[in-house]
Amino acid sequence: MELKRVVVTGMGALTPIGNTLGEYWDALLSGKSGAAPIKQFDASLFKTHFACEIKNFNVEDFIDRKEARKLDQFSQYAMVSATEAIADAGLMESNPNLDRVGVIWGSGIGGLKTFQDEAENFFSGDGTPRFNPFFIPKMIADIAAGHISIKYGLRGPNYVTVSACASATNAIIDAYNLIRLGKADAFVTGGSEAAVNQMGMGGFNGLKALSTRNDSPETASRPFDLDRDGFVLGEGAGALILEEYEHAIKRGAKIYAEVIGGGMSGDAYHMTAPHPEGLGARNTMIAALDDAQIDPTAIDYVNVHGTSTPLGDIAEVKAIQAVFGEHAYNLNISSTKSMTGHLLGAAGAIEAIACIMAVKHDIIPPTINHFTDDPELDPKLNFTFHQPQKRVVNVALSNTFGFGGHNTSVIVKKFVG
Repeated sequence: MELKRVVVTGMGALTPIGNTLGEYWDALLSGKSGAAPIKQFDASLFKTHFACEIKNFNVEDFIDRKEARKLDQFSQYAMVSATEAIADAGLMESNPNLDRVGVIWGSGIGGLKTFQDEAENFFSGDGTPRFNPFFIPKMIADIAAGHISIKYGLRGPNYVTVSACASATNAIIDAYNLIRLGKADAFVTGGSEAAVNQMGMGGFNGLKALSTRNDSPETASRPFDLDRDGFVLGEGAGALILEEYEHAIKRGAKIYAEVIGGGMSGDAYHMTAPHPEGLGARNTMIAALDDAQIDPTAIDYVNVHGTSTPLGDIAEVKAIQAVFGEHAYNLNISSTKSMTGHLLGAAGAIEAIACIMAVKHDIIPPTINHFTDDPELDPKLNFTFHQPQKRVVNVALSNTFGFGGHNTSVIVKKFVG
């Protein structure tokens, strides 16, 4: 069968550096750091005192107070970003067949704050099991997709993907595949995460995964820097409207870019550490290129997973060099996590958005916070340090990897009708 073309017709972003798509993109190009001392709780007893939190955000500006109380933060973030994306696409104004519009969402953890709150209430009481009736519906990871579907009456396929930090990219790839197979006309897809709380901070500190650069939070996320010491925890959401090309054209939708390939692989190596030679990362990029039916030399920009961990950055660069060979020196590579921190299950969504905007506007967002070259990384590679770089960006690839050895890559290209 002939596969359908899939385009991006709307986007929304709620991030530590901007609460809308436009604010997010402007902040990326200005090299803005979203890291700062934590305000949501007293982190003074934790090893890490800072994170990339959402700022200047009042959920009641977007969602009725009564309804907001039924939603964990990760669902609130999902609803806000999805609402922006749907409006951006003009999707509902075109009266689509709602039986063929679905929601596939990603979240690595789901309602962690809700779980924490209910556990605290239980263990601080007399032992009588008194639980909020919304405890389970607020906590479960699939509920964000359910709420988006209910609000807009979207009756197409509806589910969540959970693959740690690869969750949102898995959601995007699933939506892309179902559209090109003719199973749906459009999807609201992306991911959200809200793990900046005591359990999230304590858990990642226990893994020794987080930066502890408490004296300089804004420079703590240092992908590819010799002195990187872990990732910076972030929160937020990103949403994309993926749509079948003919469907989008028929309703006169604006088109940001075209999705042309997705790849997935497993490391089969370690619970939390990447394969040291980047084997899984290499395989997922190769799979995405094969799916897109393009040569590696067609890629102009790679938005890397690039979390600022000692092992992960090196493994990913090894994988890039293995896949792209000499063309690796023609690539722009950047880690936008240097600005946003690591949004865990939402990372793939906001980073796919960064790739789409780079393709649309022919400019590469930078990697900030580089101070000292790492001798294990090839200095001839262009990591787009410090400043954005203008160039023609016809095709971009976004990598996201997760604990458990989950690897995903998605490829977008400049739209040509």
